[in-house]
Amino acid sequence: MSVIVVEFLTLDGVVEDPDGSGGTATGGWAFRHGPEAVAGDKFRLGTLLETGTLLLGRKTWELFSKIWPGRTDEFSVRLNNAAKLVASTTLTDVSAWQNSTLLHGDLVAGVERHEGDIIVIGSLGIAQTLARHGLVDEYRLLVFPTAVGAGRRLFESPADLTLESTTRVGAAILSTYRTR
Repeated sequence: MSVIVVEFLTLDGVVEDPDGSGGTATGGWAFRHGPEAVAGDKFRLGTLLETGTLLLGRKTWELFSKIWPGRTDEFSVRLNNAAKLVASTTLTDVSAWQNSTLLHGDLVAGVERHEGDIIVIGSLGIAQTLARHGLVDEYRLLVFPTAVGAGRRLFESPADLTLESTTRVGAAILSTYRTR
């Protein structure tokens, strides 16, 4: 089992509000580079969408459950068909997006007992909690040529990572890092 965290990121390390849906003063920075900058399988998830499980927090799941179900392009179909775990203490119904299941109980314990790969998309609080417990194996970061100066950052403390690969993806750079 691997835990893979995928995030949109600015040059100054901000992950908060890349699409502007959070209403922050600096939000929408990823979309300033055009819709093609974020469309499709930019994180090179490939077959992980078929074999792994997406792990989403409540806010990310609520946003995605409004965006993705109506789309029919190849990537959207694969994303819609993927198994999804939703970490939430307030949601009781996740039927709005197919193959979604609530993660009951403790997040860390749930991830530790899960069989198969887990892909955390967005969901900053989940990514940070799993990192604090040493459970993140890989980061796939789509770094945009934008600095916003303020906002929540992915890394709460220093992290030593090993660069595995970099690839230009439109206006951004996809960098993959291993933690162990």
